[in-house]
Amino acid sequence: MLQVRLLGERALLDADTGQVLARSPRTLALIAFLVLHAGAPQSRGRLASTFWPDSTEQQALTNLRRELHQLRRISGVDGCLAVTAADLAWRDHPDCRVDLGTFRAERAEAVAAASAAERLAHGRAAVEAYAGELLPGVYDDWVLQARDDLDRECADLCDLVVPAAVTAGDPTTALHVARRRVELQPLEETGYRTLIELQVRLGDRAGAVSSYHRCASVLERELGLQPDPATRAALDPKVPLPAVRRGAAPATDLVGRREELARLGELVTASAAGASSMVLVRGEPGVGKSRLLAEAARLARDEGITVLRAQCYDGSGRLALAPVASWLQEPALRPVLDTLPARWRVEVERLVPPVSARERADPGRGLADAWQRHRFFQGLAQALLGGGRPLLLLLDNLQWCDAETLDFIAFLSGEQQHGLLVALAGRDRDLAASRVHARWLQRRGAGGTLHEITLGPFSAGETAALARLLGQPELSEELAGDLHSATGGFPLFVVEAARAGGLDGVPRSAGVTSVLRTRLSQLGPHAREVAALAAAVGRDFDLALLCEASDLAAEEVVQGLDELWRRRIVDECRTGYDFAHDLLRDAAYDQISPPRRWLLHRRLAQALELLSAGRTDEVAAQLADQYSRAGNPQRAFEHYRRAADLATAVFAHAEAIRHNRAALDLLPRLAAGADRDRREMQALRSLAASLNALRGYADGGLAVVWQRLVDLAEVLGERDSLVESLVGLWATRFVQGRNHESRALAQRALEITAELPDRPELRGQADFVFAGAALHFGAADAAVRHFEQACEQAPDQVSLIIGSHPIVHARAWSAHGYAMLGNQAGAARCAEAAVGRARSLGHPYDLAIALGYGAVTWQLLDEPARLLRATEELETLSSRYRFAYYADWGVVLSGWATGGAAGTARIRQGIAGLRSIGAFARMGYWLALLADTVEDPERRAAVLDAALVTARSQADAWALPQVIRRRDQPVFATP
Repeated sequence: MLQVRLLGERALLDADTGQVLARSPRTLALIAFLVLHAGAPQSRGRLASTFWPDSTEQQALTNLRRELHQLRRISGVDGCLAVTAADLAWRDHPDCRVDLGTFRAERAEAVAAASAAERLAHGRAAVEAYAGELLPGVYDDWVLQARDDLDRECADLCDLVVPAAVTAGDPTTALHVARRRVELQPLEETGYRTLIELQVRLGDRAGAVSSYHRCASVLERELGLQPDPATRAALDPKVPLPAVRRGAAPATDLVGRREELARLGELVTASAAGASSMVLVRGEPGVGKSRLLAEAARLARDEGITVLRAQCYDGSGRLALAPVASWLQEPALRPVLDTLPARWRVEVERLVPPVSARERADPGRGLADAWQRHRFFQGLAQALLGGGRPLLLLLDNLQWCDAETLDFIAFLSGEQQHGLLVALAGRDRDLAASRVHARWLQRRGAGGTLHEITLGPFSAGETAALARLLGQPELSEELAGDLHSATGGFPLFVVEAARAGGLDGVPRSAGVTSVLRTRLSQLGPHAREVAALAAAVGRDFDLALLCEASDLAAEEVVQGLDELWRRRIVDECRTGYDFAHDLLRDAAYDQISPPRRWLLHRRLAQALELLSAGRTDEVAAQLADQYSRAGNPQRAFEHYRRAADLATAVFAHAEAIRHNRAALDLLPRLAAGADRDRREMQALRSLAASLNALRGYADGGLAVVWQRLVDLAEVLGERDSLVESLVGLWATRFVQGRNHESRALAQRALEITAELPDRPELRGQADFVFAGAALHFGAADAAVRHFEQACEQAPDQVSLIIGSHPIVHARAWSAHGYAMLGNQAGAARCAEAAVGRARSLGHPYDLAIALGYGAVTWQLLDEPARLLRATEELETLSSRYRFAYYADWGVVLSGWATGGAAGTARIRQGIAGLRSIGAFARMGYWLALLADTVEDPERRAAVLDAALVTARSQADAWALPQVIRRRDQPVFATP
């Protein structure tokens, strides 16, 4: 049986197997057009001109014939088509189910039903069939018109189904259908009123108030209207909330900012035409950055651009890539996600799991899986850009944005996108003070991809103009000057002063903090209590959380939140509510005493955990932050660790490091003992993987972590962990060029594993590191033997502690031992085997290792052509997946093969890259290669002297012969 999905997604499937038979937008659009006119033959000429309006008549008809041919090749479709030389028609067939046909048939039955029970049965089936908009991602004129018509039909049907469900005593269906009606027609107040009445009837007063707030916010924002009194009365005629209009509304007209708005308008217009760019609006808090972003969103909507919003929050309670997750969860993107190919949907679900998934993906393997970050970013980009329409991404409070989101924005801007505008807003001082953000902005600016708009305070005239828009009387020039002096020209100060009681007589020394405190002091007791609790959340929140965490009765919480909303201290948002400005949140939190804060954080932590039962991953970092502030270090530690694992699962190693360090900072607050030591080991292992992936083997902080792990494993007597930690510490010491230390660590690991016969994979790791140490101490025979044993001990092992596949790494490195022994055939064989194994695994990181070691092998065997092929591929991999260490190898080696001044420059570049990350291993060898390209005899001798000193100081017996041989060559030889 065939299944055709045209509503909410585009797919033609085999209903029995679930196999997708077609996803072509043109194929599904042709089916949709015929289904919309089912039973009525459509002339070929009309179809051709509708689908190919820009083609000639003959070409359009040819295109139609080709499309029809492709469609009829799908088994089972022919039974649904009536095809003649002149026209086409769709006919219902028992072996084919079309969701659009089901919706229209069930809707017709519901409209014609004689009883409420029949109307409910057919209406519920129709609403279920209407899974989303028609042909998401298709924007032909006929589709847009049909989409509007179908939305209207479904909304009208909802008006019939809700009372039928109420009559039948089915409140669940009634609520579901009422909410669906609001989604379909968000500007129609009657839908909200129906939903509110249902929620009140079911005793969900909090839900009813939230629905009213949403209604009022949408009407004010989109139409500049207040809800009808009847809608507010629907909240509860018996216990009405105060019938007070909201406080001074935001100015509907933008005051000043003409030049800034004009620049934004140009970027928006260019985006609508297909251009892509990025803009940062920067300035001090309260200067109007968010207001300008809102204006950009309005301009974009007028141009037909899809707008997605996100905001960053201060504090540690954030998950990695939270702004990207927020964009992906915007309702406007739902049609795109519904039609996303499976290979990309898997990547998106790493960050935003489907509702059916209780927890997120398990963490990856650190460095071994870091290469997948590129594909992960590709999947997120496909989800955001796959709609085929221009897109505006808004991100407020950039100064609190995590490093991974910054990286993703840079990646997204570098894609071959069409019509993407990224609009950011951030606080000037905080952006400048953050090294991560300052460097990111510098790179975007240097690349010419970033436009900057800096906002300053208003002039006296603009301050007076804003006052007039807020309903204040005309001000004299003197009073306007006084007001400007008192407020500093900051729009937020002017607005909040007006809401606090008027702008007359605002004292010059008041300051925005004083004004905000005045605003909060005007609140009733319930509103003050709710404001304090909401401020302790530290980010957006919902009413359910406040009700669960507060010691007030639910009705009192509702009344308090409603007062905050009416006074515009909080606003309704997609996820619930948020403070109208971060400074208001800060002011509310500052008024809470330390003991009271402790209590509020404790209640919030317990409420969050209760409300998120079974899906705590979504709030892991938030729970950790709340428990930490509430004085519960044990629970905070657990949630910080989970947040770190979640960050690792989406390759957000900077965030994983932050969460693991926060967890480690809590350990002194736990009782000393073995349990605490094991917790520390758990966090340190995760921290080591992220440090390795983000900063490389040679990072000094990584060495400290591995040394601490060695110490803890010895204290606890855990020999397995001790071996793993010794291997990890060996890697950092070896790459740092500290061969004496690395050899001792490898020897110790090998001795311990000799006493662990039941752990061959650990013995394999010990053999590997011992072989590496032995090779660089000149024991090539022992090195080759132990590399071979490493391969035999763990043939199926996924990765070494250092992140690479054991067989790939061991084979690639053993080639250098064979070369040292003069066995050129053995060296070539091992290098080729390592590359072949890496390709079969499909892991770019392992392939980069094999290519890097292989390039060294080809240099040792004096095969520059093969070397260049390896380094070219290594450069491509390193550029795509951001491999630094082996990328620098490739730069040095390709420079050697190139020779001349250009080769010398490349070698110096590669050596500088290695030194910058503290990777001094093989430095004598790299300097020897540099000497090969230096033509001046004196400079060449100086380079070789440096190479000799380096090799001897590192006791690098593998590099030393390379240097000595070159010192004995009096004449420069081109490689």
